[in-house]
Amino acid sequence: MKALYFDGKLALRDLPKPRPKPGEALVRVRLAGICGTDREILKGYSSFHGILGHEFVGEVVECEDARWPVGRRVVGEINVSCGECSLCLWGLGKHCARRAVMGIVNRDGSFAEFLTLPVENLHEVPSSIEDEAAVFVEPLAAASEFIPEARLSTSVKTAVVGDGRLGLLVAQVLKHAHADVTLAGHHDSKLELAKSWGIRTVPAGHQLKERCFGFVVEATGSPAGLADALRLVEPRGTVVMKSTFREPAQFDTAKLVVDEIRLVGSRCGNFTVALGLLAEGAIRVRELVSRTFPLEQGPEAFAYLERPSCLKVLISPSAA
Repeated sequence: MKALYFDGKLALRDLPKPRPKPGEALVRVRLAGICGTDREILKGYSSFHGILGHEFVGEVVECEDARWPVGRRVVGEINVSCGECSLCLWGLGKHCARRAVMGIVNRDGSFAEFLTLPVENLHEVPSSIEDEAAVFVEPLAAASEFIPEARLSTSVKTAVVGDGRLGLLVAQVLKHAHADVTLAGHHDSKLELAKSWGIRTVPAGHQLKERCFGFVVEATGSPAGLADALRLVEPRGTVVMKSTFREPAQFDTAKLVVDEIRLVGSRCGNFTVALGLLAEGAIRVRELVSRTFPLEQGPEAFAYLERPSCLKVLISPSAA
């Protein structure tokens, strides 16, 4: 099969088709999405060598489990845990010390014609959700992960820092949760898109008032983003950090103590919630797709992602 393989350099390779182990399914990838984490891996964020990619929609082509017949469209959770440690037994498998993470840690990913995943990681995609929306399930799940604990209301002023792919998803999720949300960023075209969805935005180059928001989500993908978020949050407020990047973040730790700020890391989310949001049409994702590349042009797809106006780039193995 064809796949995008990274070993310090990203290149298209011909590799053997993976064979599913007991309890796994072989999935043909229909569409995959490039994430900021994929880009950071190319910059040295992790020591991963293998097939990149963790956002996908595909169809089952081989599985011994009758619950997953051939042809069923699926998306898949990216963490493959041991299932035996205390964290796994507590339902926190995404923090398992022995976990593999698809396309990130010790497991090949979705920038390929085929992949394998445990059936327990799979979620069926309803027929009402097209591939171009289903490929957003993983990032949308991540964008909505913190909502159950946020205790949001229209009385709590909320800010999203960062107008990229993730920031636009987070802002939509917050708006759907009836939060009083403001999106701050540096790209007029992206802010205009959010504005067209009824989301309040701050024009590029303008500063938001400091210490004014009770809840701030950092989604810049930049080490400087955390300092910006901390500048905006009010005393005893909460900052949720969504970005991963290679470089260390520089910020004033004293502010966390003096203003009693709650800083929360937020990673993977609930796929069932994300599928529900897409099924009810609550979140707009098609407008986030800037371009779709065939798998053969994977390196060009990553280069295209660096354009300031670019939002989401998809990879289509079936077009290769």
